[in-house]
Amino acid sequence: MTFAVLLQYLLPHRALSRVVYWATRWTWRPWKNFLIGQIVRRYKVDMAEAAQSDPFAYQHFNAFFTRKLKPNARREDADPTALVSPADGRISQAGRIVDGRIFQAKGQEYTAAELLGDEAAAAPYRNGEFVTIYLSPRDYHRVHMPLGGTLRETVHVPGRIFSVAPFAVEAIPRLFARNERLVCHFDSPHGPFVAVMVGAVLVSSVATVWDGLVIPPYAASIRRKSFAGQGITLARFGEMARFNMGSTVILLLPPGMIELDELQAQQTVKLGQRLGRRPLPVG
Repeated sequence: MTFAVLLQYLLPHRALSRVVYWATRWTWRPWKNFLIGQIVRRYKVDMAEAAQSDPFAYQHFNAFFTRKLKPNARREDADPTALVSPADGRISQAGRIVDGRIFQAKGQEYTAAELLGDEAAAAPYRNGEFVTIYLSPRDYHRVHMPLGGTLRETVHVPGRIFSVAPFAVEAIPRLFARNERLVCHFDSPHGPFVAVMVGAVLVSSVATVWDGLVIPPYAASIRRKSFAGQGITLARFGEMARFNMGSTVILLLPPGMIELDELQAQQTVKLGQRLGRRPLPVG
């Protein structure tokens, strides 16, 4: 075990995340400009895409980090049958869910039931498809709809807040099923699907367009919230949530709903890019 991985087990994750939460919202100009400048330079952030292209014009670091893009900076795939990427980032893994088990990395795997916090809710995805997308500090940090759908339920699952950087994903067993996360269940005309917003160390804050800030507070037990009958329907490519700082989003799809393209681990993807499509009808 490397020192970096050992630290993941030893660090006081929630305490650190609370400190970072407030530090990234401090409006003192020298502080917020220092943080913003570090990220822009270190990760070569393309501010020309942002609606506000001056990085130091943002009220605080988190406002910069969750910045809007200019209109048409991203476009959704023109094929109406396409599954589109919900975010900018890199494919961590993608492919078939095998008897309810999801591949994480290098021999690591976890179950859909663990991820969703519910055996019954995982049943429709037992032999379906999954896509895991990692958002790095340089990426756009709003998450959009991969398909059009109506929100049925959210489930806030408590857990650790390990890093989701590639070194941790490769080394920590069942990482995505152990981290604090928000599970969003949707229904579409072609079947159900799930988008899971996974928290991470220092970046464990999640907000949705329908409920505002959801994490924090952190959960001590599973929290379910039903939206059945409320008519919260979001179009494909529409904004659904954001990470206040970056993390990982995982999509689960039932068998036969989508044929994924040949997606490779560490492949760069952009919001709206096609990841797969509904299969053509037979005959």
